[in-house]
Amino acid sequence: MEMKTLREKSKEELVHELELARTHLKELEFKRSANQLKNVRDIRKTKQTIARILSILPLAK
Repeated sequence: MEMKTLREKSKEELVHELELARTHLKELEFKRSANQLKNVRDIRKTKQTIARILSILPLAK
């Protein structure tokens, strides 16, 4: 997710997106441990999304 779209969201929406991203990361890591994940790059993208949300969250209204 891009920073521009994240900045437009409210604090409650960002918290919800953070929860979704963290559960998605857990699913991806579980699939990786079971050797079922084909695109390992998705883990990196999800972690970057979490970091973006966490950096914008204190500034959100």
